[in-house]
Amino acid sequence: MSVDTVSLTGWGRTAPTTAVRFRPRTQEEAAAAVRGRGPRGVIARGLGRSPGDAAQNAGGSVLDLTGLARIGGVDAAGAVRCDAGVSLERLLRVLLPLGWLPPVVPGTGRVTVGGAIASDLPGLDHRRSGSFARHVSALELLTADGEVRTVLPGTVLFDATAGGLGLTGVILGATLRLRRVPTALMSVSTERAEDLDDLLARFTAGGDRLPYASAWIDLMARGRAAGRGILTRGEHATPDMRPAHAGRTLLSPRSGGARGRFRLPGCPPVPGGLFGPAPAALYNEVRYRGAPRARTGELRPVGAFFHAADAYPDANLLYGRGGLVRYRFTVGYGQEETLHRVVRRIAGRRSPAVRAVLQRFGAADPGGLSFAAPGWSLALDLPAALPGLARFLDDVDEEVAAAGGRVCLAKDSRMRPEAAAAMYPGLAGFQELRARLDPTEAFRSDLSRRLGL
Repeated sequence: MSVDTVSLTGWGRTAPTTAVRFRPRTQEEAAAAVRGRGPRGVIARGLGRSPGDAAQNAGGSVLDLTGLARIGGVDAAGAVRCDAGVSLERLLRVLLPLGWLPPVVPGTGRVTVGGAIASDLPGLDHRRSGSFARHVSALELLTADGEVRTVLPGTVLFDATAGGLGLTGVILGATLRLRRVPTALMSVSTERAEDLDDLLARFTAGGDRLPYASAWIDLMARGRAAGRGILTRGEHATPDMRPAHAGRTLLSPRSGGARGRFRLPGCPPVPGGLFGPAPAALYNEVRYRGAPRARTGELRPVGAFFHAADAYPDANLLYGRGGLVRYRFTVGYGQEETLHRVVRRIAGRRSPAVRAVLQRFGAADPGGLSFAAPGWSLALDLPAALPGLARFLDDVDEEVAAAGGRVCLAKDSRMRPEAAAAMYPGLAGFQELRARLDPTEAFRSDLSRRLGL
């Protein structure tokens, strides 16, 4: 096991802190690192894709689990056991040629299985499938005493660990129930919406006939066009849908990843990055006008459909040296006016938002700190160096909380503790469980200290 001292940030590159990093290759080495932790505790870390500080631990220890990356065989029931450090991108590459898919596929493959469970990530078909942890049939959890427990769904510890951000212990491995798929292709429908009302209506008009759905919103558009966007929906293509020349792509591993990798040479030299208001508005206009008014039956590889953003692994550099803030919130059905107000406020402020994704969520997941709940979810990225951004988002927090909504803890880098307490009614129970299981607070992070988790 290698050990070094490093400065770490999340993918948003805000608030770097220094920690001792342990890189175990076995479960025994991971347990030794937890038993030998210092007074500032330890937190697990995967690929560092959380935009905020959930996998940082200033002055303490960080357990880098990417060395635990074994994938077992798929059994007859369609279940696979894998280590926590396996990325979803790699899992998809291994499973797709066999006709299987991970149970829930979020918007990036560059996250580990352990991170997907600890964040209880939702996918594009949450209304049907729920979040990631709902499809875990068992997990191996390294607790504060250095012992490894098998934790099963339906238990208090499982529900606290799903979405618990690594604060109940270190997830070392899990058994996942997989989804059988007929091909490595998706049949995709795209349509353009003129404003937010039109977009919401299009989301609901087709029901859940096409299970996967998300929309890009133009948050620079104002007036009658406020909230206009591009809705993309998809379903798994069947063999009869493929073009004649595509026979070899049915379950090809080459179809599992995003097409191409485009790297940026360095960080933009200006504080606000490349996306000031004028270039952001131009980019959004070109993107919106370039989308088809309506198109159905387009075939795309599975990886290109789910993980299109992974083709740009350095996109976080576009936001300048200050990094980016990812703000993701959800409000319930019947609270669409709150969503309208937030969209109008962002557009009126001329905040340079080029990444903004709207989704629909279904039934809430059992995790006490799980993010997804029935309603609408909007995620957007903003340059952290924007003047007045902290106060602006604090105000939006209050509006979201007043509507019974919540901000995603796994993405957060700036929320106040009182806002988190107002949004997550299960927080008190989570804190009580942690106090019983881990009275010495072995597992800590910058996020947990900031929000009092």
